[in-house]
Amino acid sequence: MRAHAANSHRGIGWEEFTDAAIRVLNEQDRPMVFILWGRPAQQKRSMLTNPKHLILEAPHPSPLSAYRGFFGSRPFSRTNAFLEEHGLTPIDWQIENV
Repeated sequence: MRAHAANSHRGIGWEEFTDAAIRVLNEQDRPMVFILWGRPAQQKRSMLTNPKHLILEAPHPSPLSAYRGFFGSRPFSRTNAFLEEHGLTPIDWQIENV
Protein backbone atom coordinates (compact mmCIF):
# COMPACT_ATOMS: atom_id res chain seq x y z
CA MET A 1 0.00 0.00 0.00
CA ARG A 2 1.17 3.49 -0.79
CA ALA A 3 0.03 6.60 1.05
CA HIS A 4 -2.02 8.99 -1.08
CA ALA A 5 -2.20 6.47 -3.95
CA ALA A 6 -5.74 5.53 -4.95
CA ASN A 7 -6.47 1.79 -4.81
CA SER A 8 -2.96 0.87 -3.66
CA HIS A 9 -4.64 -1.58 -1.26
CA ARG A 10 -6.27 -3.42 -4.18
CA GLY A 11 -5.40 -7.04 -4.89
CA ILE A 12 -3.91 -7.98 -1.52
CA GLY A 13 -6.92 -9.79 -0.03
CA TRP A 14 -9.23 -7.01 1.10
CA GLU A 15 -11.77 -7.85 -1.62
CA GLU A 16 -12.28 -11.35 -0.22
CA PHE A 17 -12.72 -9.99 3.30
CA THR A 18 -15.14 -7.22 2.33
CA ASP A 19 -17.16 -9.54 0.07
CA ALA A 20 -17.56 -12.02 2.93
CA ALA A 21 -18.59 -9.23 5.33
CA ILE A 22 -21.10 -7.85 2.83
CA ARG A 23 -22.66 -11.29 2.31
CA VAL A 24 -23.08 -11.85 6.06
CA LEU A 25 -24.48 -8.37 6.69
CA ASN A 26 -26.85 -8.56 3.71
CA GLU A 27 -28.45 -11.67 5.24
CA GLN A 28 -29.24 -9.92 8.55
CA ASP A 29 -32.96 -9.64 9.15
CA ARG A 30 -32.88 -6.04 10.30
CA PRO A 31 -32.62 -2.69 8.54
CA MET A 32 -29.06 -1.53 7.81
CA VAL A 33 -27.49 1.27 5.85
CA PHE A 34 -24.73 0.64 3.35
CA ILE A 35 -22.81 3.75 2.28
CA LEU A 36 -20.97 3.12 -0.97
CA TRP A 37 -18.43 5.84 -1.69
CA GLY A 38 -16.59 5.59 -4.98
CA ARG A 39 -16.78 3.22 -7.93
CA PRO A 40 -15.08 0.19 -6.29
CA ALA A 41 -17.58 0.31 -3.42
CA GLN A 42 -20.51 0.86 -5.77
CA GLN A 43 -19.54 -2.26 -7.70
CA LYS A 44 -20.58 -4.21 -4.57
CA ARG A 45 -24.19 -3.00 -4.87
CA SER A 46 -25.27 -6.17 -6.69
CA MET A 47 -24.40 -8.13 -3.54
CA LEU A 48 -26.96 -6.12 -1.55
CA THR A 49 -30.28 -7.80 -2.23
CA ASN A 50 -32.11 -7.45 1.09
CA PRO A 51 -35.02 -5.02 0.67
CA LYS A 52 -34.80 -4.02 4.35
CA HIS A 53 -31.52 -2.21 3.75
CA LEU A 54 -30.89 1.34 2.56
CA ILE A 55 -28.11 1.75 0.02
CA LEU A 56 -26.58 5.21 -0.38
CA GLU A 57 -24.11 5.94 -3.17
CA ALA A 58 -21.90 8.95 -3.82
CA PRO A 59 -18.47 9.74 -5.23
CA HIS A 60 -15.60 9.08 -2.84
CA PRO A 61 -15.08 11.96 -0.36
CA SER A 62 -11.41 12.33 -1.25
CA PRO A 63 -10.22 15.77 -2.36
CA LEU A 64 -9.83 14.36 -5.88
CA SER A 65 -13.51 13.55 -6.34
CA ALA A 66 -15.65 14.99 -3.55
CA TYR A 67 -16.82 17.90 -5.71
CA ARG A 68 -18.38 15.44 -8.21
CA GLY A 69 -21.34 14.72 -5.97
CA PHE A 70 -20.17 13.79 -2.50
CA PHE A 71 -20.82 17.32 -1.24
CA GLY A 72 -24.55 17.65 -0.74
CA SER A 73 -25.25 13.91 -0.76
CA ARG A 74 -26.04 14.08 2.98
CA PRO A 75 -25.09 10.48 3.83
CA PHE A 76 -25.05 11.02 7.58
CA SER A 77 -28.42 12.74 7.94
CA ARG A 78 -30.02 10.33 5.45
CA THR A 79 -28.65 7.39 7.43
CA ASN A 80 -30.02 8.75 10.69
CA ALA A 81 -33.43 9.50 9.15
CA PHE A 82 -33.64 5.90 7.92
CA LEU A 83 -32.61 4.52 11.32
CA GLU A 84 -35.16 6.66 13.13
CA GLU A 85 -37.91 5.67 10.66
CA HIS A 86 -37.23 2.07 11.65
CA GLY A 87 -37.22 2.73 15.41
CA LEU A 88 -33.44 2.50 15.70
CA THR A 89 -31.06 4.83 17.50
CA PRO A 90 -29.40 7.38 15.20
CA ILE A 91 -25.61 7.49 15.04
CA ASP A 92 -23.70 10.30 16.74
CA TRP A 93 -21.33 11.19 13.93
CA GLN A 94 -19.51 13.85 15.94
CA ILE A 95 -15.78 13.30 16.29
CA GLU A 96 -14.57 13.78 19.85
CA ASN A 97 -12.25 16.71 20.67
CA VAL A 98 -12.59 18.40 17.32
